[in-house]
Amino acid sequence: MSALHRILLILSGLALVAVIFLPIWRIELDAAQYPEGLELQIYSNKLAGQVDIINGLNHYIGMKTLHAEDFIEFAVLPYLIVFFALAFLITGFLRNSKLLYGLFFCFLLFGIAAMVDFYLWEYNYGHELDPSAPIKVPGMSYQPPLIGYKQLLNFGAYSIPDIGGWIFILCGVILAYCTLQEWRKNRISN
Repeated sequence: MSALHRILLILSGLALVAVIFLPIWRIELDAAQYPEGLELQIYSNKLAGQVDIINGLNHYIGMKTLHAEDFIEFAVLPYLIVFFALAFLITGFLRNSKLLYGLFFCFLLFGIAAMVDFYLWEYNYGHELDPSAPIKVPGMSYQPPLIGYKQLLNFGAYSIPDIGGWIFILCGVILAYCTLQEWRKNRISN
């Protein structure tokens, strides 16, 4: 493994530690009655932003209220981030191709599983509505977008990675680059 790849992996491992303390994802809501917008930030272990206002609004359409303790992910995710941070560091220090390939596979699976879990959470949150809600729109669901924009009644909802999510993505791109370069080098030498 080249010195550059080792440095990139070690720096990525250190960057992943910061993700524990930074928001990973954000959902922004825009509507005429909230010109400054509303924001929900998702950290590895908590929710932040205008959670109480969003919960108050969601009550009218029958959506569940958001509480961090309702999400098992918040109990597990910080440990998974530490695991991957350590795995990046160990792989960088040991310079082992097999560890690199295993880390890439695990990180890729984790990314896919995290997005599927987030989609399912959003689906359930937006479709399992209280039938006694004050406002009912037949056939309407309120699932926020996984990524991008979606109109939900009079609210525009934007769902995008936050700083921690961009760090995750960047670390994944760096890992993919190092893995591909190492694979090419090993393939040529064999």
